[in-house]
Amino acid sequence: MSRIALVDDDRNILTSVSMTLEAEGFEVETYNDGQSALDAFTKRLPDMAVLDIKMPRMDGMDLLQRLRLKTSMPVIFLTSKDDEIDEVLGLRMGADDYVKKPFSQRLLVERIRALLRRQEAVATGEVAVTEETKVMVRGQLTMDPLRHSVSWKGKDVSLTVTEFLLLQALAQRPGFVKSRDQLMDVAYDDQVYVDDRTIDSHIKRLRKKMRTADDDFTAIETLYGIGYRYNEE
Repeated sequence: MSRIALVDDDRNILTSVSMTLEAEGFEVETYNDGQSALDAFTKRLPDMAVLDIKMPRMDGMDLLQRLRLKTSMPVIFLTSKDDEIDEVLGLRMGADDYVKKPFSQRLLVERIRALLRRQEAVATGEVAVTEETKVMVRGQLTMDPLRHSVSWKGKDVSLTVTEFLLLQALAQRPGFVKSRDQLMDVAYDDQVYVDDRTIDSHIKRLRKKMRTADDDFTAIETLYGIGYRYNEE
């Protein structure tokens, strides 16, 4: 049974969504502010967190930033209907997905299940084809799907599930272009729709993380209007 942390200062959302998730077979922990959630997470991390952005004491952005210092567990943001800036910032900071308020609880359940399936696929190496269970070396890059580990020039890089899958998809065939639609298919479930901006934000975050290991990292190339390509160095 997967444990889902639901963090929102709206008690109606906490109550209704937790009831829905429990009915779907999840174990749910609820918190009405970011600081309470962070305090609990230091003792025991959930399998996934669903975070509101605007909360008292500590907002969702601050909580995500602190979480990403120690864990790559999947995170979904709940964002205001018209607040695109928050969506982009959240993705760049390392969120895996976002759902706009007001939202369908069925949609949220599907997003949660999709992320957990992707996390399980990465953890077991059961991603796309059998070849992906093997350690992959592409120039200075080493990826081990079974251990969800990535290193560049011998330095470890911590990636979220989404970032790992995107990098894996690009690096499998150096020099070949992957369109945004193809990358969406790799990183997201068929039942989940995301737009181009979501993929772009994940790629920007991925590049930023790789540059923590190497300031001169340029292996991921943008082909404007087409997609992205991994160039083996």
